[in-house]
Amino acid sequence: MALLLNAVDVDVVRSKRFLLRGVSMSVQAGEHWALLGPNGAGKSTLMAILGARSHPTHGYVEVLGNRLGRVDMRELRTHIGHVDPRWRIDVPISAHDVVLTGLTNTPELDRRHEYSPAEHARADELLDLLGMSARREALWPFMSQGERGRTLIARALLPQPKLLLLDEPATGLDLAARERLLASIDLLRRQQDELATVLVTHHLEDLPASTTHALLLADGETVASGPVDDALTTDTISKCFDHDVVVRRIDRRWSATSG
Repeated sequence: MALLLNAVDVDVVRSKRFLLRGVSMSVQAGEHWALLGPNGAGKSTLMAILGARSHPTHGYVEVLGNRLGRVDMRELRTHIGHVDPRWRIDVPISAHDVVLTGLTNTPELDRRHEYSPAEHARADELLDLLGMSARREALWPFMSQGERGRTLIARALLPQPKLLLLDEPATGLDLAARERLLASIDLLRRQQDELATVLVTHHLEDLPASTTHALLLADGETVASGPVDDALTTDTISKCFDHDVVVRRIDRRWSATSG
C-alpha cells in the first residue's frame, strides 16, 4: 500500500506555547484513522497540517508524497478531500450543484468552469452512493444537517482524492442522522478500497465501524497510536480524557461509560 501521510516528530509552537509536541502519524492507502482527544488537545492543529493548510514548527510532514515547505500548498490541497460541516454556502443552490463545486473548491458554481456531462454524472453517482439521490434538487437552506453532511462528503469526493479528511462530520446530528451518515461512510470505504481517511471526533459513538487505526491526543501529545483495537482501550481513553471510563466494542461499534 502507498504511504499517503507521514508526519514525523511534529511540533507546533504558537506564542511560545506548544500546540503539538513530538506527534508522529503514518497513514497508508486504505487505512481509516480516528483522531480523538478533548477540547484543546491539538486535533484541529494537526488536521490543518495534514490538510496542507499549515506548516509544523519542527519535524516534517509528507502529504501524498510531497514534503510541506517544498510544495505549492494551494495546489496540493486540490488533491485532498476535506469535509467540514461548518462550511458556509450562502447561495440557495441544489445538492447536485453543491457537489459540483468540489471541482473548483468554491462556495458556488464557478461560471468560468464548463461542467462536463461526465462531471454531472459523477456528482449524481456520489449522491446516490451517499443516499442523497432523492434529494438531488433540494436547496441547501432547506436541507437537514445530516443531508448537508452527506452532500459535503460527495462534494469532497468529486475530484477523486486519495485522502479524505472528515472534521467532526457528526456535529449537530440527531441519532438517526448520525447513523445514516456513519453507514454512508462505511459503504464509501468498502467501495473505494484505496481511499484513506482521517476522521476527527470527541465521541467514540461517532466512529464508523470501518475504522482501522486511531491516534489519541491530549495537551498536544500522543497518548496512543496504532491499530484501533490497541489504541482505543479503557486505559488509553481514560488517560486521554482524564476521566475513568469503560470502553466497549459491540458489533464493531464503540461506546464509553463512566467507570
